[in-house]
Amino acid sequence: QVQLVESGGGLVRPGGSLRLSCAASGFNLDYLGYGWFRQAPGKEREGVSYISGRDGSTYYEDSVKGRFTMSKDKAKRTVYLQMNALKPEDTATYYCAADPSAGPWHVARGWTYVTFWGQGAPVNVSN
Repeated sequence: QVQLVESGGGLVRPGGSLRLSCAASGFNLDYLGYGWFRQAPGKEREGVSYISGRDGSTYYEDSVKGRFTMSKDKAKRTVYLQMNALKPEDTATYYCAADPSAGPWHVARGWTYVTFWGQGAPVNVSN
C-alpha cells in the first residue's frame, strides 16, 4: 500500500528554520517525482517545490527560492524540505505529494491531480 507520512511541522519565529520530512512506503522512490505544496486557511493551494526521484534535480516556487531546499535520502525512503529564513506568509499546512508523471510543472499547478499525497504538516511562523 502506497503511503506518504509528513512530520516536522510546528511553531517557529520569523527568521527561524524547520525541516519537514516525508516518509514514503509501498513503492520505489526512483520511479516517482516528489514535491511539496501548501495551503493556508482561506487561500488557494500553492506549489512549493519538486524533486526528481531519478536524478535529484529540483525546482522551486519563486517566493521560496534561496530559502527552501528539497532533498531525498533513498536509503531512508524519505524526502525533506529544509525551510530557512521563514516568514509569517509561509504559515500553512504543508503536504508531500508524489506521482509517476511528476515534473517541475507541478509546482506551478499547485500539485493538483497527483496520485499520492500525505495528511499534511502544519507550519506556523509567528512571534
